[in-house]
Amino acid sequence: MTLKTRWYETDSRFIPGHYQPASLIDLALSRDIDSHRLLRGTGLFHEDILAGQTRLSPQQFLALIGNSRRLLDADDSSFLFGQRLLPGHYGAASHALRHAQNLHQALDTLVQQQALLCPLVSPRLLMDDKHAYVYWLNSCGAGEQWRFLLEASMTSLVSMSRWLSGERLPWECSFSHAEPRYVEQYWVHLGEQTEFQRPVDMMRIPRRFLAAPWPDASATAGQVARQEAQGQISQLGFEASFLDCVYRYLQTHIRQAPSLERLAQHFAMSPATLKRKLQKHDTGFQQQVDLVRKHMALYLYQFRGFSSEEVAEYLSFNDAANFRRSFKRWTGSTPRLIRRLFDAG
Repeated sequence: MTLKTRWYETDSRFIPGHYQPASLIDLALSRDIDSHRLLRGTGLFHEDILAGQTRLSPQQFLALIGNSRRLLDADDSSFLFGQRLLPGHYGAASHALRHAQNLHQALDTLVQQQALLCPLVSPRLLMDDKHAYVYWLNSCGAGEQWRFLLEASMTSLVSMSRWLSGERLPWECSFSHAEPRYVEQYWVHLGEQTEFQRPVDMMRIPRRFLAAPWPDASATAGQVARQEAQGQISQLGFEASFLDCVYRYLQTHIRQAPSLERLAQHFAMSPATLKRKLQKHDTGFQQQVDLVRKHMALYLYQFRGFSSEEVAEYLSFNDAANFRRSFKRWTGSTPRLIRRLFDAG
């Protein structure tokens, strides 16, 4: 069976220049960065952005982010950019966020309208008895811009939920990278419950905050906006990136031995074409398999209470020792330490 749903790739030009890119441009201009230097190498001109007709590819947006980081050269750039992102001014999708009745509805909207609201990253929502978890996937092969995007994305959610709820919600943020020298920026913008060198880039919040009603929300306006935004997704012809589609396929078939050939057949392309597309997105087949296996292992430990032997069997490893070695390579920790971490939470 072949995949019929279309997707966007890193060179697909669909991101309105006057949406998320404009927020970053305005931040740079507010700090007296010359617009020509800012847009150099992106194939864009500020006049085109102002005209409201320009569409960027993720690749161009990532080039803009790279220029901004270099020219701004400030530790708070990603966090200030994140504060500008949500709900944003992106038409119906932003109106839907603005009129979300609670955090749960806002998170569902963010996930469903990801291509409009956060095209470079893909948020995923999971819940257990105590917490809701939002983890972030690299949708377009961000490469060296990934940490900037993570900082901005988590900040955008913290900032938006604080504004719309009327209070600072107790988000806890975990990052897979080491603690940076500018850690105080994390404390200021994300809160002091921020940790590093964790197995996954993730946020969590107690479940009781999901259903708490948000003031000033209009249920009618929100419903109409969600319908309109879904219509815009339909007009685009896709709702997810190529890497998101790869992730979903592997996640669904992770109990089978992963095969490049089967994945290529599913996407109706040759294995060579699939490898080229993955390379274009700064990744490879084994990297994607390892990512999905890591996430599934963590899910089975935390949400299903599996033992290492059960996880190894579920993921089709020949023996538990081989699985433990792979898990250490994926996360930098042993399964036993991860179990302790979850028990402590």
